[in-house]
Amino acid sequence: MGLGFLDITHEGGPPPYQKLPQESRGYTGGLLRFLALIFAMVSTWLFIREYINFNIKTLRLPRWIGSAHKNSSQLVKTKCGLSKSCPDNFFAFKIVSGAANVVGPTMCFEDQMIMSPVKNNVGRGLNIVLVDGTKGAVLTQKSFDMYSGDASLLEKFLKEISGDMLVLVASYDDPGTKMTEEIRKLFSTLGSAHAEQLGFRDSWVFLGAQNLQSKSPFEQFLKNNPETNKYDGWPELLELEGCVPRKV
Repeated sequence: MGLGFLDITHEGGPPPYQKLPQESRGYTGGLLRFLALIFAMVSTWLFIREYINFNIKTLRLPRWIGSAHKNSSQLVKTKCGLSKSCPDNFFAFKIVSGAANVVGPTMCFEDQMIMSPVKNNVGRGLNIVLVDGTKGAVLTQKSFDMYSGDASLLEKFLKEISGDMLVLVASYDDPGTKMTEEIRKLFSTLGSAHAEQLGFRDSWVFLGAQNLQSKSPFEQFLKNNPETNKYDGWPELLELEGCVPRKV
C-alpha cells in the first residue's frame, strides 16, 4: 500500500498516458514556428537571388546586341568594296575579268558599277571603259568581239583616246583571236606590258592611260594553258583593284 499520490502502481498492461507539462508543449511549438520562419526566409532569399540573376541576363543581352550593332555601324564602307579606302585625289576602281565563257566581267569605278552581267552590257572579247582622269566621270563603255568581230572598230576606238582619259579593260571568253599588231601597239602606248602576248582565251585586266612614263602598275595577265587552266579550256579569272591618282 502506497502513501498518498506517490503510491502509483500498475498491473497487467501498458502504463497509462502521461501528458507533457504545459512548459514543454510551449517550448516545442515555439521551436516549430522558428524553424518555419527560417525556412520561409531561406526560400524567399533563394527566389530573389534567382530572379535578380535572370533579370541581369535578360538585360545584358540587349546591351550586348546594341554594342555589337554600334561597332558594326562604325565599319568603314569602301568604294567598289576595296580592302582599304583610297587617299584624297585618288580614284577607287575594281576590274574582274570574265570566267571562261560563262560569267561576264565587272568593272567598278568610284563605287559606280559600270559594266557587269547584271547590267547586261558586257560582251565576248574585250570590254573597255573610258573615264575622265580629272573629274572621274564615266565617258563611255563598249565591248569588242575579238573572236569573230571587226577588229578595225577597236583600232579606231583606241586611236581616239585622249591624254586626259583613263582606260579600263577586262577580257571575256576570247580576247586575242582578232588581235592585230597595231592594236597591240596601241595598248602598249597606254602602258600595257602584256598586250604583245595576248592570245586565244587568255585572261587579262588592265588600267592605263596615255603619256605614262613607264608601264602601268595596274595589270594582270594569265596565259591560256591546258596544263594550268582552272576551267575546261580557260584560265582562272583575274581581279584587279586599287587607287589610281587623279590627273592634274
